[in-house]
Amino acid sequence: MGRFGVLILAGLVAACGSGSSSREPVLAPCPRVTILADGSDITRYRPGAPPDLAAMVVDGRMAGVSVTCANIRGGGVDVRVAAIMDVERGPAARGNRAEFPWFLAVTSGDDSQLVQRKDALLTVNFEGNQTRARVTTAPESIIFPAGRNPAEYRVRISFALTAEELDRNRRRGPR
Repeated sequence: MGRFGVLILAGLVAACGSGSSSREPVLAPCPRVTILADGSDITRYRPGAPPDLAAMVVDGRMAGVSVTCANIRGGGVDVRVAAIMDVERGPAARGNRAEFPWFLAVTSGDDSQLVQRKDALLTVNFEGNQTRARVTTAPESIIFPAGRNPAEYRVRISFALTAEELDRNRRRGPR
């Protein structure tokens, strides 16, 4: 190989490190993730007691979400969703531990079909006389297999409410 051939080979090798390298990460598509308005708050009271401050066991508000999307082997996408919550232990709580049930639901892009639902439970251990905290849940993983574009789906997060709690939220309106 002459000098000319060596220069071409060197140019080709240098091109392998350019911006089109397969080593650069390709961003994975993410679904639209939102908090359901009717389920963004939870207030639980001591069983059988009237719903007032003295009977409040726990109170929580969805403050936001954290979402990461990563390509996985085989062409799928791993979507990880964590809820950010402002939580409070009420005067009627027993001990320093409080539980907040929540869920995420994957729906079709037009919300006409439920594809998957994952239920979760956030347990908060309050220190000493602490009654309030902002916490982030452990991420919940949703795997979209190859051939499914996560951007064509929606993910909704909400507290898991009883029918009575949901009705109370709807009557009260957003806080």
